[in-house]
Amino acid sequence: MITAFKITRRAALACLPASFTAAGQTPSEITIGDPAVEWKRSRPDVVVYLPKGGDRNDQDNEHFLVFPSPKGGLRAMWTQSSVEAYGDNHIVLARSDDSLTWSEPQFVVGTRKGERTPQASWGFPVYSRRGRLYCLYCQDSPSEARDSRGRTLKMNDIGVLYSDDDGQNWKKGADVPWPKSEYDHPDGIGPFWNWIVWQTPMRDSKGRWLAGYSYWVSPSKRADTPQGFWDQDVGIKFMRFDNIDEAPDPKDLKITHLMLEGKGLTVPTPIKAGLSDAMEPSLVLLPDKRLFMTIRTATGQIWYSVSTDDGESWRTPEVMRYRDGGDPINQPHAPCPIYPQEDGRFLLVFHNNPGRLGRFNQLAPPEAWKGLNHWSHVRRPAFISVGEYRRGAKQPVWFSQPRQILDTDGVIVGPKKTAEIATYTSFTVFKGKRTLWYPDRKYYLLGKFITDEMLAGLTVPRG
Repeated sequence: MITAFKITRRAALACLPASFTAAGQTPSEITIGDPAVEWKRSRPDVVVYLPKGGDRNDQDNEHFLVFPSPKGGLRAMWTQSSVEAYGDNHIVLARSDDSLTWSEPQFVVGTRKGERTPQASWGFPVYSRRGRLYCLYCQDSPSEARDSRGRTLKMNDIGVLYSDDDGQNWKKGADVPWPKSEYDHPDGIGPFWNWIVWQTPMRDSKGRWLAGYSYWVSPSKRADTPQGFWDQDVGIKFMRFDNIDEAPDPKDLKITHLMLEGKGLTVPTPIKAGLSDAMEPSLVLLPDKRLFMTIRTATGQIWYSVSTDDGESWRTPEVMRYRDGGDPINQPHAPCPIYPQEDGRFLLVFHNNPGRLGRFNQLAPPEAWKGLNHWSHVRRPAFISVGEYRRGAKQPVWFSQPRQILDTDGVIVGPKKTAEIATYTSFTVFKGKRTLWYPDRKYYLLGKFITDEMLAGLTVPRG
C-alpha cells in the first residue's frame, strides 16, 4: 500500500494502455506495489533477476551491464546491495546461452551479507582479444581500512580482477594507481571514490577500448560544503586501455587518462552557481570516425559533444536537439545512453521530460526533499528515439520523434521506494535479436526486445 503517494489501484491502472497484458495476466490481477508481481508491470520479454530477500543483500540491483562472451552466449555484470549507499555493495555475474534463461548470479567481489569486508561498486567488464576477462571497479573503503599486509587502502585506485575461464573463477590483481589531478584529495582517500565508468567500454577508430567516466571534485577541494548528492561538482573524463588486448597481468595494464586536467568536460548546473553537472557519458563511433557523446545533466535536457581525435579533445558541450535548429531533447537528471544499431543507425534511451513530472521537480528546494527523492520519480516513463548520422550537420546525429516503451505508472517498489525505470541500462544484439536490458526501480533486472515494429514509423528528419 502506497498511501504516502496517494496512488490508488484505479488511478494506477488507468495509466495502462487497454492492450496491456503482463506475462499472461490482466492489470486487475497485479496487486499494486506487491514486489512479487510488480516486475510484470513493464511487460518485460526476459527476466534476468528478481530479488529473493531473506539472508541475501540483494534488494538493490543496478549498473546492469549485459555483454557478449567470445565463448558464446551473454554475460551480465551488475552492482548489488541491500539498499543503494548502505555500504554493502558487491559485484555479481550471471550467464545465459540463449539470452532468455539466466543463471543464478555468482558473487565476484565486495561485501557479503553480515561481513565487514570493503565493498566493491560499479564494476565493468573488458575482454582482451585473447579472451581474458577483466573486471575493473570502484573500491569503497574507509580510509582506516587496511589490506592483509597492513597497508592503508586508497579510495580512487582502480580495483582489478581477471579471469581466464570466462568469469568462472577470478583472481585479484594489483590495483591500477589513480592519476592525481588538482581536484583529487591529496592523499587519494575518501570518504568516497570520485569516478564511475557506467557503460561497457567501446572501441575507438583505432580499435582501442575507450571508456568515459564521471569525475567528481573532492569535497576537500571545494570552497563550499556539498549539501547532498544534488549539488555535486562533476565533469567527464576518459580512460583508454592501451594494451589490454595483450591480456597483461593487471600490474602491467597501461591506461591513458584523457581530459585529465581540471574537471574535464563540464556543463553549468542550474542547482548552484559555479558548479558543473556533466556526467555519465555514452559514446558511439560515427561513420566519419568521429566520436559522438550524450551527456546527463541537471538542465532538463540531454547535452552532447563530438571528438575528432578519439577522445583526446572534445567540442564544448551543447544542448542536444532532434535536429540542427530543432527542439531540445528533454531529459531529467538521469542516464541517457545511445547505442549503435546493426544497420548503422543509433538508438537513444531517455525519459522525455525536463525534470518535472506531476508534483515532482528535480529542482525543488532542499526542504521539499525531506523523505522524498524527486529524482527517482521523474525518471519515467522510458522512451526510445532512432538516430541517424547527418554528414555536414553541426550536430552529426539527428533523431526521430520519441516512442514510449516502458513505465512503472509511478508505483514504488523496493527499499529505495523509487518509481524509476530504465536507468543504468545496456543493449545487445544477439542472434539477430535487439534487447534493451534495464533495471526496473533498481530492484528487478529485465530485458525488452526492440523489434522492427517498435522502430517502424520513427522517422528522422532529412534536413
